[in-house]
Amino acid sequence: MALNAVFQLILNLLVIYASSQDLPTNYEYYTSEGVKSGLSADQSFFTLNGRNISIYSGAVHYFRVPREYWRDRLRKLRAAGLNTVETYIAWNLHEYESGQFDFGSGGSEMEPFLDVAEFLKIAQEEDLFAIVRSGPFICGEFEFGGFPSWLLREDMTVRTSDPAYMKYVTRFFNELMPILAPFQFQKGGPVIALQVENEYALMHNKADMAYLKSLRQLMLDNGIIELLVTSDNPVRGKVGTIPELFLMTANYDKDPVAQLDMMRKLQPGRPLMTMEYWAGWFDSWGGRHNSKTAEVFAQVYEAILSYPSSVNIYMFQGGTNFRFLNGASDTDASDGNAAFSPITTSYDYDSPLTEGGDYTDKYYKAKELLEKYNPVKTKLPEVPTLVPKVAYDAIPITGQLPLGDILDTVSSVDSEKLIPMEKLDINHNSGQSYGYIVYRKENLQIQANAVLTIEGRVCDTVMVLVNGKLVSPWLENMSDLDRFGTWRWADSYLTLTEADLTNATLDLVVENWGRVNVVSYKQYKGLYQGAAKINDNELSDWKIFPLEFKKSWINKLGGWRDVDGASTGPSLLKATLTIEEEPKDTFVYMEEWKKGIVAVNGFVLGRYARMGPVQTLYLPAPFLKRGDNEIVVFEHFKPAEEVGFSTEHVYARH
Repeated sequence: MALNAVFQLILNLLVIYASSQDLPTNYEYYTSEGVKSGLSADQSFFTLNGRNISIYSGAVHYFRVPREYWRDRLRKLRAAGLNTVETYIAWNLHEYESGQFDFGSGGSEMEPFLDVAEFLKIAQEEDLFAIVRSGPFICGEFEFGGFPSWLLREDMTVRTSDPAYMKYVTRFFNELMPILAPFQFQKGGPVIALQVENEYALMHNKADMAYLKSLRQLMLDNGIIELLVTSDNPVRGKVGTIPELFLMTANYDKDPVAQLDMMRKLQPGRPLMTMEYWAGWFDSWGGRHNSKTAEVFAQVYEAILSYPSSVNIYMFQGGTNFRFLNGASDTDASDGNAAFSPITTSYDYDSPLTEGGDYTDKYYKAKELLEKYNPVKTKLPEVPTLVPKVAYDAIPITGQLPLGDILDTVSSVDSEKLIPMEKLDINHNSGQSYGYIVYRKENLQIQANAVLTIEGRVCDTVMVLVNGKLVSPWLENMSDLDRFGTWRWADSYLTLTEADLTNATLDLVVENWGRVNVVSYKQYKGLYQGAAKINDNELSDWKIFPLEFKKSWINKLGGWRDVDGASTGPSLLKATLTIEEEPKDTFVYMEEWKKGIVAVNGFVLGRYARMGPVQTLYLPAPFLKRGDNEIVVFEHFKPAEEVGFSTEHVYARH
């Protein structure tokens, strides 16, 4: 009997396998008789090309995933049973300088990530439809909510019909929409819907319906014909949308029945779509690592599916805020940076797929529930094998450049007063967007026990050096953010020296730790809210150095000194990772360091901070090569002796 049972099980599996091979693909099911219409929301359920559809989507942001892994992540999404991928469009990356565009071949620092047309092409090849959330504002815990920082150089009100702002939106949409238009479903592509703006109800009493109408018209004028949607928290009602022009969709992670009941009342007789069901949450520097159990995730997801509502899992794979592209939170925009809270480089988001593309319990929960609730059965790929990870041996630090040597390689800008990085007349008059800015004052006579005062708030942290020596406190723990040197102090002050100094040099090294991604107020970075004074005497005539950490600059660095293990203060450190085999994914382990950034072969991976929660940086294999790989670290306070590696993220244990 046992043997017969085994034979019967094998037979059943063969029958299931054979029947699965007879299933149509996603596109075969919806387009086998030609394409006559797109996604319709003119009734209480969605139809696509005249056939009923429930949209089962997952968010994957092309700009947070290496291009070489797009297909891997999208195939894993499809293998889970989802039929659609959702992505934002990052304006700040595609128009990296005013009037300079990069959609995959424009020469920007993020060029390898930016071929959105290729991403959509791969999505279709992997049998997925696509929802494009084209902004211009996206939030997404991304730097400045996706806005380019050069907008700050002019007096304008973003997210409104202000002509000064709309001039640039129009220019960008006139570049972007013609790229997206050929990929629309009714044109033979994957895009079934596009989102106009994002969570616009957060503007509250500043919501500008003329603005939303203008965005829509720009899209129509550029050949967009698919369904247009908005997305907001249902509790905010219709503040952020125009129901006769857009389908409202919902963002939330709790109380799904109540949320969807509200949506049904807000737009009766139209289909329900949860645009963001938050699978997890993001982490902020100095806070705890956020997580949501697979059981809680599945309970809410099943309630959405069974309601029923179409649903997009945000994020299905979070990815990475490479370089300086993390956003920040700010609960009080009225006090010049007081409630600032920067987001980590890791955007793992506790998603069904990890930052490195590994499966979690949430992935299998989603796959199980989609098999149960999706009435349309289509052919799915096998669940792909994982991309291997390796922990390379730790590598020693072999060279060092102190701040003075670093600044010798950077052109300075003269300014009578302190100004923010955005106001520097560099980068074709687009200002400085990211990195650090150094304010230098030379030939100072500093009396013993002289006090430096920085008026207003620092945006965001400052290191103070006198004659190259660090005199400000280190930032290692969360409690250190309450000391001098951070945004939390207004009109902060510091004693500079215990002895009289002549012909002294004062350096103020300010880090831009990421612009707030929700609030739309002026977010300048650096020192600009007041003067810098010594014993109440205002300093003027500054040399200002933009430290942008562009790849071309990093790769030209030379003149490395021997490592001074006793040194403190900001400096560059160099190490070499030699790989003899084909490179594999890894994580750079920085828990023994204090605070700074890591670059690999000239590309800035992102930030690290001893205060946590995360102590590692995801390093994808495509960023590495056989042979020697140069690792450059910009450490703020005191370097460790080596750079380590791990096969997974490590979170703070202190």
